[in-house]
Amino acid sequence: MMQTQTLMLDGHPFFLRSWGDPDLPPLLLLHGFPEFGGAWEDLAPLLAQRFHCIAPDQRGYGQSWSPEGVENYTGSKLIADMAALISHLDRGPITVMGHDWGAAVAYGLAMFRSDLVSELIIANGVHPIPFQRELARGEEQSAASQYIDFLRRPGSEDILAADGFSKLHDLFSANMDLSWLSGDKLRAYQDAWQGPDRLRTMIHWYRASPLAVAKPGEPITDLPPMPADRMQVTCPHLLIWGDGDTALRPETTQGLEALAPRLTRRAIPGADHWLLHTRAQAAARIILDWTSDSRT
Repeated sequence: MMQTQTLMLDGHPFFLRSWGDPDLPPLLLLHGFPEFGGAWEDLAPLLAQRFHCIAPDQRGYGQSWSPEGVENYTGSKLIADMAALISHLDRGPITVMGHDWGAAVAYGLAMFRSDLVSELIIANGVHPIPFQRELARGEEQSAASQYIDFLRRPGSEDILAADGFSKLHDLFSANMDLSWLSGDKLRAYQDAWQGPDRLRTMIHWYRASPLAVAKPGEPITDLPPMPADRMQVTCPHLLIWGDGDTALRPETTQGLEALAPRLTRRAIPGADHWLLHTRAQAAARIILDWTSDSRT
């Protein structure tokens, strides 16, 4: 059964959903765009036999703290929020899982607060070094990510919110199966998007990001290299990949082993970016098998 609470982190309210016995090992679940903590309601109950699953609405989302200003959504501040949450749990290093933008925060925790992360699980999310490499090439990933420049424009939130969020729904579903988003679930998502300036603060994550997106056929060749030595993932790392994802191309994970030497890859054939909704059973089996193996 799902439980909810509002927790104060560094003096700011964060809304949490949780599943499972609080005495079980914690599993922190980090959602992406344009979701919220409720995005885990398909997967978390399947993991609650082994974990106390904790899914916050991250900064700017849902019912959590949503400060004004793009400067409040830099990666270091998003990572600091979740580091404060893990520290509040006071259970030592824990397993962290992220999807989409939540993967960026999860990778940040594993790279820069490795003392807090015992295992890292990513589902269709990307490490910033290979992602920036592909964004700059002007090839398939650059073409797939042109929506980022649209989102960064002033007023993009107003365009997406018009006509009952129809444009946001179109962006959400481009070339992917969105049959899971209907009925009560659709209403819950719309409620999460409806808060005062909520869509604006969600999009601020894109505006604050330093990632550069090349135009198709126009590679960016003058970007400074990222410090690979400081961006290593040293803990056991599971990458679950739905190979039907049209938002994140598979080449964004090429060379990941050099950055995560304890990496395990598992594919879900035919699954798209929203695999945590459409293939929750398959994802849960992979996670439970891997976490069992990684602890023996």
